[in-house]
Order: sequence, then C-alpha cells, then structure tokens
Amino acid sequence: MEISVGHTPDADDAFMFYGMFSGKVTSPSFTVTHVIKDIENLNRKAKSPELDVTAVSVHACAHIPDYTILRSGGSFGIGYGPIVTATKEMTIEELQKAKIAIPGKMTSAFLLLQLMIGKFDYLEMNFSDIPIAVKDGKVDAGLVIHETQLSYSQEGIIKILDVGEWWDKTTDGLPVPLGINVMKDSFGLETIRKFDKFLQESIQFGLKHADDALEYAMEYGRGKPRDLIEKFVKMYVNDVTVNMGESGEKSIRKFFEMAIQKNLVQKFNLKFA
Repeated sequence: MEISVGHTPDADDAFMFYGMFSGKVTSPSFTVTHVIKDIENLNRKAKSPELDVTAVSVHACAHIPDYTILRSGGSFGIGYGPIVTATKEMTIEELQKAKIAIPGKMTSAFLLLQLMIGKFDYLEMNFSDIPIAVKDGKVDAGLVIHETQLSYSQEGIIKILDVGEWWDKTTDGLPVPLGINVMKDSFGLETIRKFDKFLQESIQFGLKHADDALEYAMEYGRGKPRDLIEKFVKMYVNDVTVNMGESGEKSIRKFFEMAIQKNLVQKFNLKFA
C-alpha cells in the first residue's frame, strides 16, 4: 500500500523518520512517499484532508475531524516548551496589550500561550522570521518554537516567558503537548495501528543508531551547530515520542479541556489509535 507522509523540515522529525525514509526500517504493508512542509502548512493541508499521514500541531486536532492520532511520533516537552522572547523584560500585563509574533494560528504554541495569558494581539509569520521581527521592533514580542528555543540569545533577544514551565506547573508535570502524527480515518483502525507500529520501529531505530540518525537530521538543521541540534533532538525525541502512553494522551485531553472551558476551541471528539 502506497501512502503519503507529511513531516516538517525540522531535525526532530527527520530523526524520527530516519529509519523509514532511509529504507533501513521497512514494512511489508507500506511504501511511503514523503512531503516536507513547515508545521502550519501541514496543519492547513490536514483540514482538506490531503495527506494520508501527517505531522500536525496538537492544536490542529480541533480542526481536522478526518484523522486519528497515532501513539508514536509525538513531540512532547518534559517541563519545557515554547517560549516568549523580546528585547527587554515585559510583565504578563504588558504582554496582554502587546503585539506578539506567532508561528501560526493552529500551532499548539499559540493555544498554550492563550491558555496562559488570555487572548492577545498577534501577527502570524514563519517561525524562522520571528527572532528578526522581534529584534527589529516589528513586533513587541515573539512566540518561538523549534531550535530557536535554544538559540534565542544568539539572535540578540531574551526569554521573558516560558510557556512549557507554566504548563508543567499547572498540570502537575504532564508532558507539554506540541506535535503529533495523524492518519486518515478512512484506512480503518487495524491499518492505522499497523502504520503506527511501523513509525514506532523507525523511531526506535533512530534512537539505537543515534549518530547516523543525527547526521541525517543535520540536513534539516537550518545551519545551526551540531551540538545545538543534538540537544534539540534529545529534548523532543524522548520516551513519550516512542509511545505517548497514558501521560501523553492525558496531556492532550487536558489541553483541550482547558481550551474548551475558555472558549478557545469548540468541543469535538478526539480519536486515538
């Protein structure tokens, strides 16, 4: 069975899919073609839905009723997650009145920040453009994701708020729900679970052959140094990535319970493989 698989041009995604896309982990049931797009682009594609399997933001689940959440391949922060950056210290009250650059309306980072500080004025832009927009004063602050969570000081900006820390404290240590992989419902649960196992085997292969997988991931490192990319990959390819388990599912459900209570998303049905 040939299926299309969408993933982001990010080092952690590349690391997870290394085994699968290098042909070192194979399946008798699936042949895959991969489509590489940034996360907000994949979120929008999933609304159609276009791809058979795709990485999406957890937040996007509120808008993509035709997909089931896979238990493997998720990006969960363990006490850390997106951060808010600026050129100077700002209080939460000041942020609530500020214009904040965000990496997309369907990103989990955007919904997490809304849960933390309430609704705010924002400007959507590609995540990689946010540090420059902050430094140049085009926005008052920027919500950053991916490796900029580690490199912001090199961009000439400072961290003023840690959304991941807030989630960790608010939920008594649940992992921070950021990204997941989903598969079209139309394949049926048996096939979805079969692909889920295939993806899990790819992730486990990457972890067992970390140097090779990291070398592959460096192709998606956007010019960042290897030590930073390695640190980033180790942050977001963890035990919950291999299988989200009870804690991962609980964190996703908690995420949407809080969002529904604050009228940030409409009630909907979550489906897990």
